[in-house]
Formats: sequence, C-alpha cells, structure tokens
Amino acid sequence: MPLVSISNDQRKPLPLANFVTTIHHGIPVALHLPSFEQGSYVAFLGRISPEKRPDRAIRIARAAGIPLKIAAKVDKVDEDYFRNDILPLIDGPGVEFIGEINERQKAKFLGEATAPLFPVDWPELFGLVMIEAMACGTPVLAFRCGSIPEVIEDGITGKMVDSEEEATAALPEILSYDRRAVWQRFEERFTGTRMANNYVNIYGQLLRMRTSDGKMQSTWPRQLHVNGGNGLTSVSIEKPLPALFEAGAKPEAPF
Repeated sequence: MPLVSISNDQRKPLPLANFVTTIHHGIPVALHLPSFEQGSYVAFLGRISPEKRPDRAIRIARAAGIPLKIAAKVDKVDEDYFRNDILPLIDGPGVEFIGEINERQKAKFLGEATAPLFPVDWPELFGLVMIEAMACGTPVLAFRCGSIPEVIEDGITGKMVDSEEEATAALPEILSYDRRAVWQRFEERFTGTRMANNYVNIYGQLLRMRTSDGKMQSTWPRQLHVNGGNGLTSVSIEKPLPALFEAGAKPEAPF
C-alpha cells in the first residue's frame, strides 16, 4: 500500500514501508491574522506533558528575564505530572498559566508573543504549533529533534537549539527577525490549499497507474513526485478543485 508521510522524520521507525512522498501539514491561510508588532512575552502552547517539556520553557524564560505565558490543556494522564512537576515551577514571578484556549484566541496569544517556545523532548512528527505561530508572523524557538529541521528555517522563521543555555542566548536574536518574512514563508509553505493540492496531485498519479483492466498496479514506485511536496513551491493542477469532485465525476478523469 502506498503511504504519505507528514514529515521525512516520520518514516524512520518504518524504513521498509512504501512511503511514496512527504506532504507537510497546512492550515487555512486566513485562520490566524498576522501581527507584525514586536511581542512582549514568550509563549508555550500545546499540552502539559513530559515530552512537551513545559519545565524547559519556564526555566528558559526565567533565565532570559522575559515573561512566559502558558496556554495548554492538562490531559487526565498528565495530571500528576502537572501537579508535582509543573505547578511548583509556575508558583513564582514571570509565569502565567492561562489554560486551554480556542482557535480564535490562538491568533492573539501567538501574535502578541515574541516567540513561542517549542522545547520538545521527543521525535516530533510535525508540530502544528510551529506553523500556527508562523501564520501569525511570529518566529519560533525550538529544540532540534524529530521533524523540526524540516519545518523551521533557521534564521528566517525561527531558531533551533540543542540546550536550555542555547535557547536563553538565542532569544535576543529572535527579536530582530522580520515578522513579515516569517508570515510570507508560512504562506509559501504551510497553507491548507498547498497541502490539499499536493494530496490531489498524488491521488491523480496513483489513479493514472491503473492497469488496462482497471486494477491498481501490484507494485509501486518508491517515490512519486509532488510539486511542492516539501512545501517550498505550490502545486499546479489543470482543473479547479471543485470540478474534481462534482457529482458523477469519474475517478479516472485526468487531472
């Protein structure tokens, strides 16, 4: 069966799987409006869990002397971790725990931040928080692991580090990043339209691989080509998307 990975790093545990391409996630271009004003705090957005390392975020912000706002949910499985490991760190100056926020609140939360801290400690498969921040024009400070080097363009849309000390030292540099350039790279690489076009392009290639009797081929090429599969350029298709899914349309129709 041909498979699509959401990052190249996602393939590592399954080296023999038939991954035909990588298509990075995308979100609607108008979901979050960008803010090009300099932020006043660093942000942590996501889940309170050991692999997301909110403890790192707290120590980095305090070492840099910058306020930290945490917008995160606490799943039942992580309640003990939150109570025993994170609450004692929050109990002090410079850290505000907001709790879980909705999509509408995310734009304000990320747009008014200097940078979101993404100090994960596991092989992150993609990390939607990073592109949500870019959609707001906000650069990301992230730890180098998993798919993060595929998402962050170091020195343009964020900074990758390998330690808390590096993260603390990197924060002043992020203040100088061009937030309009951050948003522009989001628009070029991580919109929902780009993602959908890439999937349609791959589905079209698979449909064209049918044999003469209408069956799918029993073997597949190791890699199919998607224009912009790495998110760097857009995909061009011959018909607008709605026309591909009209009632009665044949799935074998050329793209």
